Amino acid sequence: HIKIIRKAYAKRAKSQGTCCCGGVASVEATALALGYSEKDVEEFSHTDGTNLGESCGNPLSFAQLAQGETVVDLGSGAGFDCLLAGRSVGATGQVIGVDMTPEMIDRARRNVARGSKDVANVSFRLGEIEHLPVADGSVDVFISNCVINLSKDKQQVYQEIFRVLKPGGRIAIADVISTHELPDRLKNATALACWVSGAVDQSTIEAILKQAGFIHIAVELKPQSKEVIKNWMPGSGAENFVVSANIQAQKPTDKQRMTAFLNNYVVEQERKEVEKQEHMNRNASPPEPVSVSAAVPAVANSCGTNKSDECW
Repeated sequence: HIKIIRKAYAKRAKSQGTCCCGGVASVEATALALGYSEKDVEEFSHTDGTNLGESCGNPLSFAQLAQGETVVDLGSGAGFDCLLAGRSVGATGQVIGVDMTPEMIDRARRNVARGSKDVANVSFRLGEIEHLPVADGSVDVFISNCVINLSKDKQQVYQEIFRVLKPGGRIAIADVISTHELPDRLKNATALACWVSGAVDQSTIEAILKQAGFIHIAVELKPQSKEVIKNWMPGSGAENFVVSANIQAQKPTDKQRMTAFLNNYVVEQERKEVEKQEHMNRNASPPEPVSVSAAVPAVANSCGTNKSDECW
């Protein structure tokens, strides 16, 4: 699985940067279709540039980055989103790109070296998104663009994100979500490298995020992305089975975690009390039955055989 991805991306890192299967007319057209500005696209789409045209969304459009924040880009590629994020967080902020392909890291570092001073706060690290080379609780925001779907262990990826985020930190991730069961023709190495066969459905992603500990989970499907997806594997119909999505969530603050703990504790205690009461009711002895003879006075006993009006 990893070998397939690493081989495909090493090949792309050495090229000028074309989309997965060569179906897109230009990397510029892809970026513009996904909402990047003409200025940014023009600046970063040159030969050996950062824009490879291999995106399914624009995480920076909803990440709401602020000055001074520390940002990590998962699967940073040649550095397109990293350089744009570097400008958003300013000189007091920091952007770290993580990619498992040495060729991509080399290309990204070349782009930073020839960039302007406003991207001097951007750096790149070689590593896998399942095992991030980043310290615990050190990052404000995670971004990623069309990468996590490539991982075989998505739960581990989001657990790592949760570990590295500061309390209150957030994610802004553009990724591919499946909308229907994939046919066999889209379950192969090519479909994996082209961001199709690794996609899971919305409910699975939401469950993974919840299991990892995230709150305020939101997965917004982007139907318009089908126009871009249909060019990944031309003629395959992949756009009928997957769609791009904007994924957002937050790591709870310490206060939020304590509040949730106390709420859960109260709910659990109430549940136990109900169970206790139900158990007591099930095991309680039934009341003794009252006989009719005991309830009615034995008048006849006092009369004996006397059949006078007083007795009858």
